[in-house]
Amino acid sequence: MRDKPLSGLRIGIFGKGGAGKSTVTVFLARALRELGYPVVVLDADSTNVGLAAALGADREPDPLLAHFGGMVFSGGAVTCPVDDPTPLPGAELRLEDLPSRFVARSPHGIHLLVAGKLGKLGPGAGCDGPVTKITRDLRLHHDKGDPVMVVDHKAGFEDAARGAVTAVDWAITAVDPTTAAIQMAWHLAGTVAEIRRGVPPATRHLDRPELVALAVRVFREARIRGVLTVLTRVASPAVEDHLRAALQGSGAPLAAVFGEDRIVGAQWLRGERLDSPQLAEAGRILAQEIDTRAHETAPPMAHHQEAVPHGAQEAAHWWDRAVSQSGRHPH
Repeated sequence: MRDKPLSGLRIGIFGKGGAGKSTVTVFLARALRELGYPVVVLDADSTNVGLAAALGADREPDPLLAHFGGMVFSGGAVTCPVDDPTPLPGAELRLEDLPSRFVARSPHGIHLLVAGKLGKLGPGAGCDGPVTKITRDLRLHHDKGDPVMVVDHKAGFEDAARGAVTAVDWAITAVDPTTAAIQMAWHLAGTVAEIRRGVPPATRHLDRPELVALAVRVFREARIRGVLTVLTRVASPAVEDHLRAALQGSGAPLAAVFGEDRIVGAQWLRGERLDSPQLAEAGRILAQEIDTRAHETAPPMAHHQEAVPHGAQEAAHWWDRAVSQSGRHPH
């Protein structure tokens, strides 16, 4: 429907540590609710905590990692998407069918899910790749219409490198006044541009042709439409001008500016629900920008005309043809 172009779409929030990803997540989610969308926030950060309190949710929900059977490193069912690109079984589900302990709700009517946290798993628990697989593969439906999902990713570039960016429709980069944040915005925009051109993922570590084929398919069928930038913790017009100039030509257009708000900083410190008229307005501007671009930007088409095979034998033949055509071999 033209009046609800974001229904069922996923918006991923990326950025370096401390750039304000969770703050952007909170105010964007509230703005989307104001536009009439059902909204689900997925906390995909495996270490950071506090998003439930910032949203004003009734509680911290149990992690979906437990719902899907635990991490492979402890004998569970959820594997790392880099080592095992196969889809997570049961990851497409109705929100109403999730047991209540896995879903929290904010006063604004936003549902909160948590992919998984490493803090309570103890030493030697393994890497957080399984959390990324849940983040990549989770698809939610709702009786009142498919929700917009806002995904608060872990700090840094790792989730994007593991392929989670292929599963969002729009990537938002939070850029605070640091060189590292500027560089990450350029890197993410470049990565998405390569995905949309059909550049395949790294597969040299995969020793089975069917896994190679699956990894390539994930990138070939990427949902990502583009990258937008939001400036965060902007304390002055001079800082904003510097950031704008540094991002010129990155391929990630500026969508909103979230100014410096010391009261919000204090709310994070005390574990309170975030409340800022200034940042709420920035969230509305960002939501409107995404809504407008969703009208104008079509989903990406498959990058390769030849279908990626399903079976192992067919995959082996397909991969041999791909290697022959490219003149390269993965090993």
